[in-house]
Amino acid sequence: MTTLSLDRDHQVIIINPDIMPEADEFDFWGQIFLHQDEISIGEFSQGADRHMLRFHYRNCPFELHFEYYGDNLWIAASGTESELLLESLTDYLSAN
Repeated sequence: MTTLSLDRDHQVIIINPDIMPEADEFDFWGQIFLHQDEISIGEFSQGADRHMLRFHYRNCPFELHFEYYGDNLWIAASGTESELLLESLTDYLSAN
């Protein structure tokens, strides 16, 4: 089971999946993880060590990040309006 925790100090949602996706599977994993009625998925970008999938929740932008070398997954808000929705997004994703 994937667990989520809100890190208020850093304004991110930490994601702890049962099985960490491989770097070449992150886009597919992210599409499945974010496949929810209130989320629209945007652009995917890929780097050597970090991948990112942009999305919107309640018309506010967010980023799903994957850091390959550290096996880290997190969601960051893109702006102050998005930061106000981090707790709501954590609850929404945890419930689905």
